[in-house]
Amino acid sequence: MQSYVVYLERDSHHETNKHVLGSDQTRQTYHDLLGSCLLSQERAKEAIFYSYSSIINGFAAVLEDDEAEMLSGHPGVVSVLPDKVNQLHTTRSWEFMGLEDSNGGIPEESIWKAANFGEDVIIANLDTGVWPESPSFNCTVSETIPSRWKGQCDSSSGFKCNRKLIGARYFNQGASAVNKLQAADSSAMDTDGHGSHTLSTAAGCLVPGANFLGSANGTAKGGSPKAWVATYKVCYGGCYDADILAGFDAAIQDGVDIISLSLGSFSPVAYSSDSIAIGSFHAVKNGITVVASAGNSGPYASSVVNVAPWMLTVAASSVDRQFESDVILGNGQKIKGISFNTDTLPPGNLYPLINAVDAKSSDADPSDAKYCYSSTLEPSKVKGQIVVCISSSDDVEKSLEVSQAGGVGVVLVNSYSDSPTPKAHYLPTSMVSKKDGDSILAYMSQAESPTAYISGDTVVGETVVAPAMASFSSTGPNGLTPEILKPDVTAPGLYILAAYSEATGATSDSDKRHLPFNIISGTSMSCPHVSGIAGLVKSIHPGWSPAAIKSAIMTTGFKKSNKGEKIQTSMGSEANPFNYGAGHVSPNKAQDPGLVYDMTITDHLNFLCYIGYDEKQLAKFYDKSYQCPNKTATSLSDINYPSITIPELPSGAVTVTRTLKNVGTPGVYKAYLDEPSGISVKVEPASLEFKEVNEEKSFKITLQSLGKDVGRDDYVFGELTWSDGLHNVKSPIVVKKAESGVQSA
Repeated sequence: MQSYVVYLERDSHHETNKHVLGSDQTRQTYHDLLGSCLLSQERAKEAIFYSYSSIINGFAAVLEDDEAEMLSGHPGVVSVLPDKVNQLHTTRSWEFMGLEDSNGGIPEESIWKAANFGEDVIIANLDTGVWPESPSFNCTVSETIPSRWKGQCDSSSGFKCNRKLIGARYFNQGASAVNKLQAADSSAMDTDGHGSHTLSTAAGCLVPGANFLGSANGTAKGGSPKAWVATYKVCYGGCYDADILAGFDAAIQDGVDIISLSLGSFSPVAYSSDSIAIGSFHAVKNGITVVASAGNSGPYASSVVNVAPWMLTVAASSVDRQFESDVILGNGQKIKGISFNTDTLPPGNLYPLINAVDAKSSDADPSDAKYCYSSTLEPSKVKGQIVVCISSSDDVEKSLEVSQAGGVGVVLVNSYSDSPTPKAHYLPTSMVSKKDGDSILAYMSQAESPTAYISGDTVVGETVVAPAMASFSSTGPNGLTPEILKPDVTAPGLYILAAYSEATGATSDSDKRHLPFNIISGTSMSCPHVSGIAGLVKSIHPGWSPAAIKSAIMTTGFKKSNKGEKIQTSMGSEANPFNYGAGHVSPNKAQDPGLVYDMTITDHLNFLCYIGYDEKQLAKFYDKSYQCPNKTATSLSDINYPSITIPELPSGAVTVTRTLKNVGTPGVYKAYLDEPSGISVKVEPASLEFKEVNEEKSFKITLQSLGKDVGRDDYVFGELTWSDGLHNVKSPIVVKKAESGVQSA
C-alpha cells in the first residue's frame, strides 16, 4: 500500500466549506466517492486520512496500486498522485538575498531585524485585486490601524479586510467601457491570481508549509511581512489607463507608503501619454516610492518599459533553486529535465517508453498526436507507459491527456533550441531540450523495447549558479531617454512561490486544481521583491525621500553570482547594466548605504523640461506653474541619478555633475574607478569629507574617448565607487561614442 493525494474537480461543497478542514459534509462526500470505487464505505473510511477543503479540493488516502488506478479513471477525479517525502526548504528568495539563514533564523545583519519586518509601513499594489482568504493576508500586524490611513475596504461579494489587509478597492469603469465585465469584476476579489501573488511577495504573512504541488515546500513570506497591505484592482484581462490613474489617485489619498506596480505597456510610451508615468509622478510628489516591473519582452534591446526616472524599475533574474525532473533511459543514460510536479516514479522500475505518434487513436492525425493534443491518444496503447510528446503552448493539457489515457509519465521535448520551462503537470513529467529529446528518440529507434523512468528533485544552494538573468526580462537602453539607465536593478523573478487566487485554476481557467499558492515567473514577480525591500528601508528611515530609498537600493547592488563570477544572461554570455541596471538588490546593505543621490520634485520637473515639455504637457504632472531652467548640452546627463549614462560621447571630453548626501556617520569617501574600455574617466574632487548627517557634496565626472573608434558601435561599461572603507556607494558608468558629426544633447 501507498499514500496518495487525490485531486478532484471543484464543486459546490468546496465553496461552502473552504474554511473547514475535514468538515462532516466534505468528509462524507469523499467517503461516498471513494466508497463507490472500492465498493465499500468502511474501506473508504479507513483509507482516507485527510479530507481537504481549504488547501485543495480532494483528499489523501492509503490505497493499493490497483485501487489508485481504478480511482484515477473515476469521473470528477483530476489526478491521483503518490504522496512523496519532501525535504523542507524556504521559499528561497529571501534566504538567497541574506535576510534569513538556511535554518530559518534571522542573522544579526539582516535588514529584517532593523526594520522589524517592515513594521508601520503600508504597501499597496495596483493589480488584479487580492484573494482575501489566503493565509498570506490573514495575520494581525497590529491591533491598531495607523491614523494616517484614510482608505476603505470594498465589501462587495463578501470581501472582508482585517488587521493585515486594511484596504481593498476596485476601479473598472475604463474596462467596462470597452468590454462586458463579469459580476466578480465589480469587486476587489482577485479571480486571476496575479494580484494575490505580487502583493504577498511584497508583504505577505509568514505561512509555514506553503508549496505548489509539493515543489518549493517551506514558509512563504513577503519582503515586509509586518507591513499593512492594500490592493487597488485596476486590471480585468487588460489594465486600462483610466482605471490605473483612478487607482493611483485613491492610493495617494489613502496614505500608502509604497506602490508596487507589476504592469506596463508592451513598449515605451511617451511620458505625457503614459498613465503609469503620470500617476507615479504624483505619487512620488506625495512622498510615495513607486516600484515597477521592467517588462517581459527580453532579451531584445530597448524593450524595457516604465522608464521614468522617478520610478524604481526592476528586471528579473534567478535564485539558487532548480526543479529537476530527469529521464533515466533503459540503457542507463540520464537526461536532464525540469518540471514543477517533481513526483518520482518508483526508482528501479522501468516503464515502457512510447512515441505519441505511435500511440495515436485511429481517427487522430499524426501531426496532432505528436503534440498529445486532446483526444488524440489511444488508451489501450498508452496505459502504463511513458509517452514522449512534442512541447508547445499547452503543455499542461498534454500531461492531462496522457493521464486520462492511462499513461504513467510524460516526456515533453522542446521544439525550439532554447531552454524548456517547468510547468505544473498532472503526471510525473520531464521537459527536456530539443537536443536531449533527439537523444531520447534515437534511443527509442534503436532499442527493441525502450524503457525509462522519471526521477524528480528540487535542488537548492551553490550547486545552482545564481543569479542569472531571465530570458524574458526586458533590457535597455532606455528607448525614450537613453541618458537615464533602465532597468535600475534586478531581483528574483524566476519560479517564485507566492499566494494565489483559489477562484482560478493553477495553470489556466480550465485547470480544475485550485490551489492557495502558485509558482510564476516574470518581472511582475521581481518587482514586488523590491517593493518589499523598499518597505523595509522606509521602516528604518521613515523620513527618506523616494529618491533616497531608490538610491540606497541601487548603489548597494551586486554583480557577481554565488560562484564569484559575473552575472550571466540566460544564453550564458556576460550580462551588463542594460540587463541588471546597477546590479542585483542586496537588502541588508541597502539599510545603511552611507551616501545617497537624492532628488526632489524639482529635479523631476527639470527632467521633463530638458526633454522639451511645454507648460501644457507639464500640467499633467504638476498643478502649479513652473519656470523651466535653461537647457545645456549635458542637462539630461546632469540629472542627479545614481547611474551615469552618456549615450553620445562627443569627440572632446564631456563633464557631468552629481551630488551625494551623507545619511550615515561622518567620514571621508574616496573615489575608485573601473573605467569603461577605451574611455578615460576623471573624478574631481577625488575625495569627499562629510562631517554631519544630511550634508551634501558635489563632484564632477569627466569622460573622454581614448581612441577614434572606441565605443562607437556599441556601449561600454564601467563603475564609480565612493568608499569610506565601510560603505561602498556604486554607480554604473555607461558610455557610447557619438556618430560622426553628432554632438551630445
